[in-house]
Amino acid sequence: MKLKQIALMAAAGLLVAGAAHAGDAKKGAAVFQRCAMCHANTKDGGNRIGPDLFGIVGRKAGTATGFYYSPAMKAAGFVWTPDKLKAYIANPQKVVPGDRMAFGGISDPAQLDDLVVYLATLK
Repeated sequence: MKLKQIALMAAAGLLVAGAAHAGDAKKGAAVFQRCAMCHANTKDGGNRIGPDLFGIVGRKAGTATGFYYSPAMKAAGFVWTPDKLKAYIANPQKVVPGDRMAFGGISDPAQLDDLVVYLATLK
């Protein structure tokens, strides 16, 4: 096999491997345990230090009933899409500067994918 063919096959393998991890809800439930001290994840679970995350995907930021949001989060003006959740969970202060969430973020892309897929099941 020529060197160019080997390089192309290796590159294709890396692309497939990267795309193959679309997220695993079961693993995401385990990652969520890091969030559970501040957030509920059940319908009518109530707000804790942070808002209940049941139904978060597709909800407008800063609108969970009965939660006292920071002015920054109230003014965020976006809807929680999977991509927006990944960005926020990775670096909350970068996405919503001035928000009160005291969490440094998750840097592992696989854990982010797993957690967001899990959050999407909460409906």
